[in-house]
Formats: sequence, structure tokens, C-alpha cells
Amino acid sequence: MSRGDFLALLPLAAVAAAIVAALLSVAVRRSHRAVFWVSVAGLAAALACLLPASRQAPRDIHGLLVADGLSLLYTGMVLGAGLVLVLLSYGYLRTRPTPPEEYYPLLLLCILGAVVLAWASHFVTFFLGLELLSVGLFVLIAYPRTRPQSLEASLKYLILAGVSSSFVLFGLALIYYERGTMRLAELTLGGPFSALAWVGLAMVTVGLGFKLALVPFHLWTPDVFQGSPLPVAALIATVSKGSVFALLLRGLQPVLPSGAPVLVLTVLAVASMFAGNLLALLQNNVKRLLGYSSIAHVGYLLVAFLAGGGSGAAAVSFYLLAYFLTNLAAFGVLSVLPAVEEGGDVENLADLRGLAHRRPLLAGILVVAFLSLAGIPLTAGFIGKFYLLAAGIQARLWVLTGSLVASSVIGLYYYLRVILAFFLPVEEGPKERVPVLAVAASPAASGAAPAFVAKAPARNLLLALVTAALLGVGMFPGPVIRWITGLLVR
Repeated sequence: MSRGDFLALLPLAAVAAAIVAALLSVAVRRSHRAVFWVSVAGLAAALACLLPASRQAPRDIHGLLVADGLSLLYTGMVLGAGLVLVLLSYGYLRTRPTPPEEYYPLLLLCILGAVVLAWASHFVTFFLGLELLSVGLFVLIAYPRTRPQSLEASLKYLILAGVSSSFVLFGLALIYYERGTMRLAELTLGGPFSALAWVGLAMVTVGLGFKLALVPFHLWTPDVFQGSPLPVAALIATVSKGSVFALLLRGLQPVLPSGAPVLVLTVLAVASMFAGNLLALLQNNVKRLLGYSSIAHVGYLLVAFLAGGGSGAAAVSFYLLAYFLTNLAAFGVLSVLPAVEEGGDVENLADLRGLAHRRPLLAGILVVAFLSLAGIPLTAGFIGKFYLLAAGIQARLWVLTGSLVASSVIGLYYYLRVILAFFLPVEEGPKERVPVLAVAASPAASGAAPAFVAKAPARNLLLALVTAALLGVGMFPGPVIRWITGLLVR
């Protein structure tokens, strides 16, 4: 390996070293604070390593990994989201009965898998990254092992992820048999795909459809979102989906011609947009609602993905950046609020009634996040949807662009319904769920301040910074768009 290869791989090496350091920290002394700071330092070092790595781009590293603008952009997004999730997880885990130390190496393992996916240029690294991400998620979803919901969600994800990995592996075998290469960049060199190669590509698409929760491969999504700890649900919504889209932009988009494959993906996109939004209309559980919402947003992303070209890739990347910020803000606020019951999360709309009066800052952040998900102006979500729509219109994808507009109108209803709950009076009666917000507003009411209160100002500041970025990207998108476009053409 040359010096240039080593410098280019520094971000991956830093994350891998952070995993080892976190494991050694837990083995030497079980300290939540110590393993937390090791994780923060490792992710911060990995982000710092992006600068020397960018000076080596573009670089093909032994045909297995590619350091280019696309991989560096998505690595920065994944590492940034991972750092925010680690910071939010510290306060969240302090209020839970499960020992927190092993959580951080598993979270770092998922981040490493996502980064490998963004860099993959070969079937082997593609599958390795996919499995690193999945194996870490199996355990993280079930991390509150005393909750039956979490164990059920983990088992469902384990089974369906195993099935999807089988589809991916068999599809890759068929493609390799037919094309004689495992490098993604060489798949288009042997002329048109044969029927067997298209079958293999279809199987890979099915497997990735499970990872992205495209309809009809979405059935695991609401249960897994509901059963997962809130930071893990945010990880699934952001890092997991973003890394798979990075892989699709590098490996699948260049081999997609017009015709039947595009028609199939168009049907999947339209079904995901409408099914995700229509099913979310029926939800009173916020985590399930956000799970169904994520299905619809993957459908939106496919509009720009199918548009292709540089504008399509830039639109996908910008929308994912906006989606990362939005979900980190939404799930972050929910994780700051104390649990309704030991080991549980704030989930139902009834738990959020009166939030605007009791915790106005957190309510304001949630309002901005849900307005961004709905695509309301002055938020990054609005600019992202506009960018997706422009890419679809430029490519004359009329069915997809019409579906994007129509399904977004449907989604507006349930996002505003959640916002309305923040301003409603707290329900009275025997089913009253006030204590969660009453304690949050007045810790002394319970006789002693819970652990989360002491750390709440720092987490509130972090969420305020994420929200400021969300609004800043929405109001001044030009520099961000030019930055993303400049990276993708490298």
C-alpha cells in the first residue's frame, strides 16, 4: 500500500481504531463516561482525517475502495450524524437500566459499515459493509433487552435482513458468473446485460429494497422503529439509508438503461410514496409515524435517482443532507424527553400534548423538524423537495413528479397533526400521561431531579445547533448546493 492509499484510508482507519479503543476501554474498566469520550474522540478524528483524504482523491485503492468526491461527501454526512447520535445517546442511556458501555462499540461498528458502503467499488467490500452495518443493528435494536418490543423488533430485523442478504449474495453471484468481474465500474464494459445478469441485478435490487424499506419490502419498518431505542431509530433512518444510496449512485445508477428496469423502480417509487404517507395517516405512535414517513422519503429520493446524471446525484445528496438534519432534530428531541415508563420512550401523541407550554424550546425544534419533513418553505426539506422535483422535471419523469407532489400533500396532514398536539391541553382523566412532561418541566415535583435534567442544557444546545443548520441550509441553499456539486464532479 502506498503512502497516498494510506492517507486516503485514514477516515476508515480512524473509525476502526475507535472501535478497538472503545472495546479495550470497556475491558479495562466499565465506565460510561470513558467509553463515551473515546467514541467522541474517534469520530472527531475521523472527521478531521477527511481533509488529508480529500487531497488524495480521486484514488482507486486496489480495486476494492474508491476515495472520490462521492465517498468523501457521504463519509462526512455519516460521521457527522454518528457524532450527533453519540452525543445524544449519552444522556439517553443514563436514564435506562441496561448497562450502556457496549452500546458505543456497536454504534461505531454500524458507522464503519456505512462508510465502507460509501467507499465500496467491489462486490466484496459492498457485501462486507452491508453486513457490518446489519450485524451492529441487530444488537442495537435489542439493546434494551428487558423490553419485549425491542427483542421482537430485533428478531424481525434479523430474519428479514438475513433474507435480504441472501438475495444480494445470490444476485452478485449471478452477475459475476455472467460478467466475469466483481468491480462495479466494470459491469458496463461487457456490452448489454444478458437475461441472467438482469435476474442477478433484480435480486440485488430486492435485497437493497429491504434495506431501504421500499414497498413492498417495507413491512419490518414500523415495528423496528417502534421497538428500537430512539438514537438507534435515528441511525436506521439516516446513516443506514444514506449509505445504501451512496452505493446505488456509484454502482447501480450507471448500469440502468431505459425500459423495464426503470419501469420497475418507478412502480416501487410511486408505491412507496403513497403507501408510506397513507399508512402514516393512521398512526398515533410517533416512532411508527416516522417509520412510515421514511418509506415515503425513500420514494421521493428515487425520483432524482431515476433522473440520473449529475443533477440527479446532486439532488439525492442534498435531500439526504436535509433529511439527516431533520431526523436528527426530531429523534433528538424525543430522546431528550424522559420515558413514560422505565426503559421506554416518549412515543404517543398523547405524551406530547402541552409540550409547547412546558418545554417551548424542544417544541420549537420539533415544529421545525416536522415542517421540514413536510417540505414547508424556509426549511432544508423544502429546498430538497424542490431540487428533487426539478431533477424529475428535467428528466421528464412526469408520473414520478406528479406522485411526489400528490403524496407530499397527503403527508402534510399528519405532520401538521403532530405539530397541533404540542399546543393542545393535556388530557384529563385516569389515562392521563402528564407525568412525563410534568417531570420534564418541573423536576422538583418528583422530589429529586432525574439524571437527564443535569445534562439537558448541553443536549438542548446540540439540538438547537442542528436546527440552526436545518434552517440555514433552507434559507441559504446556494453554497451547499455548489459544494455538493463540486464534490460529485471530482
